[in-house]
Amino acid sequence: MSIPSPDVNSFSIGPIPIYFYALCIMVGIIAAGFLVNRRLTRWGAEPGVVLDMILCAVPLGIIGARIFHVATHPNDYFYEGANLLNVFNIREGGIAIFGALLGGAVGAWLGCKWTKLRFWTFADALAPALLLAQAFGRVGNYFNQELFGTPTTLPWGLEIDANNPAWPLGLPAGTLFHPTFLYEALWNLLGVVVLLWLGKKLTLQWGKLFGVYLIWYGAGRMVWESIRIDPSEIFWGIRVNVWAAMLAVLVGIVLIIVQNRRHKGLEPSPYRPGYEWKSPQSGVGSSHTDVEYVDTSAPAVAATAPTVPSATSTNGSPS
Repeated sequence: MSIPSPDVNSFSIGPIPIYFYALCIMVGIIAAGFLVNRRLTRWGAEPGVVLDMILCAVPLGIIGARIFHVATHPNDYFYEGANLLNVFNIREGGIAIFGALLGGAVGAWLGCKWTKLRFWTFADALAPALLLAQAFGRVGNYFNQELFGTPTTLPWGLEIDANNPAWPLGLPAGTLFHPTFLYEALWNLLGVVVLLWLGKKLTLQWGKLFGVYLIWYGAGRMVWESIRIDPSEIFWGIRVNVWAAMLAVLVGIVLIIVQNRRHKGLEPSPYRPGYEWKSPQSGVGSSHTDVEYVDTSAPAVAATAPTVPSATSTNGSPS
């Protein structure tokens, strides 16, 4: 009843290798994009504005994710004889969600400056979509046979090839491991449902729903990260990503408290004041109203009343 790991993690189209990990990331981005677009459109934003945001947030998110991973796993990339170009090789994995959040936040801020969207409106629309994208990303870890947990005898233990570079020394072949990729994927999918429900039930705006995302993801990540056995930097006996998860929870709590004090009412629009988007009218699609096509200004010369012929005859008697 154990979970077998896939034998391959890629396929080729001609000379080009296609990695399942990369495909999972792309599917996650697409699914998240559709969800964000639906939420923003329902709130009054222009349909498709999420594409402008993706152009800014996704590249910077990927860069931030890679930098964070390399910075927290320096021994994997910086050693005698190492090929430093591997720092840029993300095809087989090696990106960190906390770095993606930092880099993506910069990209989202730039995108909001460009599109005139409110930053926190976009963050709230993105919150459940982020969990959806992360769930797909964890499936990519499954194909790479990476980020698994400690040994377990549970029936859903994960099978890992004994020649895997991450195989712990001293363990016999056939040892099963906690499928932390599955735990986190299920936690994230549950979080999508919870955030969508809370956002609607409590009308969480002004970044408060994003604060709930940070708390939800950080709380789960602390648990899953604590049972992972892949190499990681340790500070005061705790893995660096556990520290990052605790910080995410703290930031989420502070964000909710601060925004709750600053903003009591509802957001008037997903756009900043003066930049509200108005949907085209029906018919020819003009955004103008009829009154704009009617000349309501005063005439230059006052009109005179027309001369009315007299009702009397030429001799002055009634006709």
